[in-house]
Amino acid sequence: MDIAVIVLLTIILLIFLLMLSIPLPYCFGGALLFLSVFGGVAMKSMFLWGTNQLISSVLLASPLFILAGSYMGSSGIAKKLLDLADAFVGRIKGGLGIVSVLTCALMGAISGSGFTGVAATGPIMIPRMVEQGYPRGYATALVTVSSVLGLLIPPSAVMIMYGWVTETSILACFLSTLGPGLIITFLFCVINMFWTRKFDLVLQSKEPIDIKIKQIRTKTWAAVPALFMPVIILGGIYGGVFTPTEAAAVSAIYAILVGFLIYRSMTGKEFFNITLESTTSIGAIMTMILFCLMLSQTLVMLQVPQALIKVIYGFTTNKTIILIVVNLFLFVVGMIVNDSTGMILIAPLLLPLMKDLGVHPVHLGAIMGVNLAMGGITPPYASILYLGMRIGKCEFKDILKPALMFLLFGYVPVVFLTAFFPAVALWIPGLFGLV
Repeated sequence: MDIAVIVLLTIILLIFLLMLSIPLPYCFGGALLFLSVFGGVAMKSMFLWGTNQLISSVLLASPLFILAGSYMGSSGIAKKLLDLADAFVGRIKGGLGIVSVLTCALMGAISGSGFTGVAATGPIMIPRMVEQGYPRGYATALVTVSSVLGLLIPPSAVMIMYGWVTETSILACFLSTLGPGLIITFLFCVINMFWTRKFDLVLQSKEPIDIKIKQIRTKTWAAVPALFMPVIILGGIYGGVFTPTEAAAVSAIYAILVGFLIYRSMTGKEFFNITLESTTSIGAIMTMILFCLMLSQTLVMLQVPQALIKVIYGFTTNKTIILIVVNLFLFVVGMIVNDSTGMILIAPLLLPLMKDLGVHPVHLGAIMGVNLAMGGITPPYASILYLGMRIGKCEFKDILKPALMFLLFGYVPVVFLTAFFPAVALWIPGLFGLV
């Protein structure tokens, strides 16, 4: 059987299994088995290669960041950050929405995960916004779409994946999505300010300046341990004190210590349950990563990237058109699988094509990171969106319109800005001499 037919049938089988809602590890395992049998690739050697890759110390950062994010949710860190931000903008119409956006961005700068923002911020912020007069659907949508910033504001777990599979500087990959992440943060805040003008919000009563200053001082002091966390993590990474993996471990330990010893909001039972739930998720994720690595490597061994270049160049050699096609392709991939899976599976296939077009590997990382992060809030995959709906106790019809508005006017423009203006992704890494 022709290899092109085998690869096409493998993709069809993978999509079919995904449509059946079969767990992701089994979907990729089934596709891998089919491709290995009919493509003539020895499964035993691929399994040995995959397990050897899986024990990489770099890859260990991903489960550690998942643990850190889970511990942060119950350690009180998120609540103290929200209280501090609310003290400054609580009386501004739309200010509470800005607090949500900025807190989710800050949580991302600590945990490297998109789930942490909605899991840690949502239970606190959504009821507070609803109480002030925000529609529940809007409040849930705002917190949910803002949680995606955790995948863009460094350190980002998905960019660790990209740097690892493409052998690109992880620090450069971190910084490549910082520019797009900051632009999206700004646009979300602007959209929120315009949208909330039509809401009848109940704002905080005006207080004497001395009382206000006292409140700010008290909340700032209470938030110092929480504020110190991103300083330790980011300062350690960019100062060369920690590797990303070590920073992930430090963030998990720090969140535990803050939860037990400082804020005392975490109990032993809660710690056990969070650890059990997180490690169960990590086991499923690592199994999926193993199969994705094996499937991706099998496609590379069968010279699919080279065939992909020939096929695309057979239609057009125009760089602009190819970039548009790649962005649309990544958007579709993000709708089907999660960001880490898409990154591991697609990056090795696209890298030769993008290099041939003159696209820097760090720039490609930013393009993929921004595109695939959007998949967490675009159905049918939309894992972050569904989690947000559950936390916000919101129906899909209520969250759909505001979520789409934030995506169309705050996110999609930055996707294309990142793709067609390399400086958006490369300027900050260039300041550090990384590109």
